[in-house]
Amino acid sequence: MSTGLRLRPAVLAAREELAEGREKLRKQHQRGSPGVQLCARLTDLFDGVVLKIYRAAVEDLEGDPTEFGTVLVAHGGYGRRDVAPFSDVDLMLLYPPALKEQSRPLAQRLVQDLGDAGLDLGFSVRTIRECCLMGFRDITIFTTLAESRLLIGSASLYTRFVSQFRGRALRKSRMLITRIDESRRQERRSYGDTVYLQKPNIKRSNGGLRDLQTVRWIGFARYGDPEPESLFQQGVLTREDFSVLRDAREFLLRLRNEMHFFAGRAQDVLDRDEQVRLAERLHYEGDRAVRPVERFMRDYFEHTSAVRYAANHFVASALTRSTALAAVHSLLSRSVDDGCFRHGPFQVGATRLGHSKLPGNLNLVLRLLELSNLFAKRIDHNTWQAIRADMMARDAVELTPQATERFLSLISRLGPLGDNLRRLHELRVLEKLVPPLAHARNRVQFNDYHKYTVDEHSIRAVECATEFASDSHPLGDAYRGLKEKRTLHLALLLHDLGKGYPDDHSVVGARFARETGGHLGLPEDETETLEFLVLTHLRMSHLAQQKDLNEEKVIVDFAVEVGSVERLQMLFVLTCADLAAVGPGVLNNWKRDLITELYLRTRAQLAGGPDAPQFAQSLEARREELREMLPTTDEKPWWYEQVAGLPAGYLLSSQPGRMVEELTALHRLSPREVATWSSYDSQTETVQFTVGAQVGIAPGIFHRLTGVLTSCGVRILRAEIHTLANHLVVDRFDVREQEYQLEPPAERLREIEEKLQRALTHPTDQPPVFRRIWQDRKAANRAIAHLPTQVRFDNSTSEHHTLVTVFAYDRNGLLYAISRALYEAALSVSVAKIGTYLDQVVDVFLVTNRAGKKITDPEQLQNIQTTLFAAIEAVEKQAGAE
Repeated sequence: MSTGLRLRPAVLAAREELAEGREKLRKQHQRGSPGVQLCARLTDLFDGVVLKIYRAAVEDLEGDPTEFGTVLVAHGGYGRRDVAPFSDVDLMLLYPPALKEQSRPLAQRLVQDLGDAGLDLGFSVRTIRECCLMGFRDITIFTTLAESRLLIGSASLYTRFVSQFRGRALRKSRMLITRIDESRRQERRSYGDTVYLQKPNIKRSNGGLRDLQTVRWIGFARYGDPEPESLFQQGVLTREDFSVLRDAREFLLRLRNEMHFFAGRAQDVLDRDEQVRLAERLHYEGDRAVRPVERFMRDYFEHTSAVRYAANHFVASALTRSTALAAVHSLLSRSVDDGCFRHGPFQVGATRLGHSKLPGNLNLVLRLLELSNLFAKRIDHNTWQAIRADMMARDAVELTPQATERFLSLISRLGPLGDNLRRLHELRVLEKLVPPLAHARNRVQFNDYHKYTVDEHSIRAVECATEFASDSHPLGDAYRGLKEKRTLHLALLLHDLGKGYPDDHSVVGARFARETGGHLGLPEDETETLEFLVLTHLRMSHLAQQKDLNEEKVIVDFAVEVGSVERLQMLFVLTCADLAAVGPGVLNNWKRDLITELYLRTRAQLAGGPDAPQFAQSLEARREELREMLPTTDEKPWWYEQVAGLPAGYLLSSQPGRMVEELTALHRLSPREVATWSSYDSQTETVQFTVGAQVGIAPGIFHRLTGVLTSCGVRILRAEIHTLANHLVVDRFDVREQEYQLEPPAERLREIEEKLQRALTHPTDQPPVFRRIWQDRKAANRAIAHLPTQVRFDNSTSEHHTLVTVFAYDRNGLLYAISRALYEAALSVSVAKIGTYLDQVVDVFLVTNRAGKKITDPEQLQNIQTTLFAAIEAVEKQAGAE
């Protein structure tokens, strides 16, 4: 960019006009100007700036601005007149080959002056031939040129360009449609392949502005016109879809304008803070059960889900719409089910007779879905829309025995069960079969834990369970071992539908489960199991991650609560499917192994007889595998003692080769030495640090190690203490790097390992200095308002230890503060389970006093609680000061 002293008068004037115009339009936006209207006025503003600079440049180059022989073309978003306040301005200088040399200085001048004026510019210089060659080679260039608009210059040259480009597009329409569709699919996968993301990108996520644009591009390629109104008039876009696209465009453009104006830059990500702000800005109201932001996001998802379907249908129909294909479809289609339906080479749908019988007929709708699956064909658009409109108009639909039988048969099977449920949900049919789904539709879960809306999460949970069928893990055995899977699938569909009500969602969901069992005519014993599964769907996860599974009482009490092996199998699969459906990487190996350990131990307790030793046998098999890998040595008693005493958690969470490596290093340790290991997991993008030492190497081992890791700027996600035979201890930490998005370099890992070693070999009372981690303080404070700190004690679960459970909002240095406070309270930590759930950390410690006894004195427990609250409060204050 040129310096202020060198700016030309026209540039200075344009710069001032742009700033004043943006401010004027910002005020119009704040007064409620519609999104489409404001974008058009922004386009007019940019047009004025561009044209003044173009005319000044041409005049300086001694030419007539209207007869210079070139054409200045707006394209992309600028071409279609829906620019946002800080959008790019995409321009093309189109020139005839004879004016190549004259065009070069004009292009250079325009790039410099328009950039100096303050426009974020995209600029290209092409002939008509280059446009055609590049546009049909690169689909991104094609889609930008499909949105071309004449600004100034030779009208005849522009007309030739449009004529040749459109004509070639129409001749190659099928190829272009396929490439546009595939490009959009790839983009959706990159930004989340579902509408129902809780932090969507309003431009690129499924159902966003890009899908509106996709309809335009395919309209241009197939029908020669990108305008939805023209496509509607041509009869290739239905009235309903035209209304959907028009309304969503207004909604999304207004949102985008607000986001740009507020940020002062291009901003398309609808993160949690922005959702809250927009809900307030747009005057959404809430109540005791539903926040304003949840109502706002529900509206957002209503628009984007409708756009997604309308766009997908338009793509599919553009590929199959032709006289020849219509004739083929008519010739090859066959009627089925007494003439109610027809299936052809591309789709299945209702005949005129079928359309007369479909309204309010769930049995026929479910039969149509069966045919769609049987013939692997989509349901035709007219039939789909007729069913959806009919279901939306009805509060309730009669559920006949035949419809119930079809639905229960469908939900018992594997195959494309998730897709089938999703299609029924989009048709508004599923909520007539499972009524609580209506309340859950598009309902956001306003926390950092869940990635999807309640309804999408519930359907994904069913989908995840069916995927366990091919799993070789005990989880797969448990799922395959269920003779009847419909109860489990129904429980997964129902488990979170109690969210959005004032009471505990598990309790509300259990009530819904009982009502749904009655609605579907399930036997009483199956309804009881369904109710139990929904009520206790969090139980296994909480027990596995917060209790010591070596305590017999934990297992016995849970076995009594569950009551049968079959219920346990279903609860095991439900728990893991629920976690897997939260988002990628949530059901990691650590959590799965803990839940599996609880499952196997409880199964052994419940089964009795020949199955009772199953868990012990699996542990012994793991120990035997280890023994076979042990090094040849004269010190076999040491090795065998170690292997025999390895905790179950250590055995299940470690690979045999890794355990042998660690034990070998521990065996060689002198009392003043420390062994460390680190490894990166690309699937979860986490680093695991393992530290082994003699128990007596330093007082307060755990809090010293947490202090080192936090001071190194990593976030501790999980931590475990394993006490081995011969006074050895192994501490494991799963952490996420704040500085590196991918695998940290080896030097970084070595540096942290060395600091961990020094913390124990050269202990000091000097507290570590923690790095500041810059986060949005508003988001943190808002979360704290909903997440009170809690400290709980439990002396009933463990025979030898007191369980201390801390619930607090995750802060930099929190784990160090808690573990140091426990150390300073003269407590010894035998087991620690650290996890991050929802917006909180849940830290569970099994502790004794220095004499190895439980803490039972009420006054001492009160003092410990006060100490922990003070430590946590100090961390909160420090975070607020930053």
